[in-house]
Amino acid sequence: MKKNYKVIVLLICLIAILAIVIDLFQKEIIVKDMMVYNFIEKHFISDYSLPIVKFITNLGSATFVIITSIILLVIIKSKIIGLLICLNLTISGALNQILKAIVQRPRPIGYKLIEENGYSFPSGHSMVSAAFYGFLIYLVYKNIKNKYIKYTIIIILTLLVLCIGVSRIYLGVHYASDVLAGFLISISYLIVFISIVNKKFLQKN
Repeated sequence: MKKNYKVIVLLICLIAILAIVIDLFQKEIIVKDMMVYNFIEKHFISDYSLPIVKFITNLGSATFVIITSIILLVIIKSKIIGLLICLNLTISGALNQILKAIVQRPRPIGYKLIEENGYSFPSGHSMVSAAFYGFLIYLVYKNIKNKYIKYTIIIILTLLVLCIGVSRIYLGVHYASDVLAGFLISISYLIVFISIVNKKFLQKN
């Protein structure tokens, strides 16, 4: 039953990703992207919220997640889990760069509140943070027995991932479709990655 559920979720994500890519190349998705940005600009962008958003977006930066993964590698008793955290980060980061090079979508013009280089699709912060924190969520779910602590951490990490994605739209460095695609790709990737490592490593740990 669980395997069927995973396959269904994976197929839904892949179909949604394909639909986004098709709309992207047909230039149809830009209207929806601008609707999302205009909503965020109207209701959320302000001098007060900008420093907060910058702080949140930095929690999904390459520097922060790399440092965090190294710290976890050092402090986690199980070195297999620590290495898998680092491996997950490496694969998701490399996959993001490959997809960016394939699609080559330019970043939004005229909306940037910070400077970013490289291509826009899929959002690196959104995709990598979803993969990185998503794997941590899985590990927390599997290894922490105290339900209060377990679900508190899961909720915090889930909200963090969502906020990081929204921050990229807020800052004008990504379209909403870049962020959504990043999330969907990471969900698809994590289903495959976790299935493999759980069978090969985690069940033996």
